Order: sequence, then C-alpha cells, then structure tokens
Amino acid sequence: MIDMKASMEELNSSNHNTLMQQLGIEYLEKREGYVKARMPVDKRTLQPMGILHGGASLALAETIGSLGSALLLDLDKYDVRGANINANHVGAVSEGWVYGEAELIHRGRYTHVWNITIKDETGRLISVGRLTNMIIEK
Repeated sequence: MIDMKASMEELNSSNHNTLMQQLGIEYLEKREGYVKARMPVDKRTLQPMGILHGGASLALAETIGSLGSALLLDLDKYDVRGANINANHVGAVSEGWVYGEAELIHRGRYTHVWNITIKDETGRLISVGRLTNMIIEK
C-alpha cells in the first residue's frame, strides 16, 4: 500500500512495469500536499519535432498529482481516479530533465485539486497544469 511512510525507493519501485517506468519518471520528494518528480527528456518523451511531447508532460503531471492524493488516503477504503487534467505548455525543452511539482490546493471529501508546474533544469517554466482527482469510496 502507498502511504506517507513509504520511502522514495519504495515509491519508485511501485512504478515497475507501468507507464511511469517507460517514461523514466522518478519520485524525488513527498510531503503532505506536495510531490516532486523528474522525467528525462529523451527518445521516450520527445515528439517528432525534437521537443518534449505535451502528452509526456501531462503524464508526469497526472502521475505526481495522483500519487499526492493517494498519499493522503487510506487506499484500503478509497480509490483515486483522475477526473480532469489540463495544461498550458509555455516553453520547450529538447534534452536533459524536467521537474514536476504538484501542490494540493483543495482537499475535499470527494475531490482533490492540484496545481502542477513543470520546469527544466534551469528552473524555466515548461508547463503549468491543474488536475482534479475524484476520491471514491470502495
């Protein structure tokens, strides 16, 4: 089970055989209401024009926002499901790493809303997004 006590190593190992592993996403930091991860900008995440694919950015955003919600819940009692995600891609990057940071802005009984920023290695903003997760009782 995913919980706040899980180590970064345990969280990263939970990505084995998933999209997160295929994209090279690595969790870096977690605390209540906050998750940070990185993703390589390489052949797995580029679009044909040689820049980071917007879909890869959205996958990073949904990954960290969903993990953030999961860390707040008893997953024996609740499931987390993405209900809506949107982003504005405001910069381009063609190599290196991008870093995603998800910050909880609303923790309701049935929904969690996250603001997510994705920046390159120099701190330049690449994408900004918002994720709404549904919290579903099992």
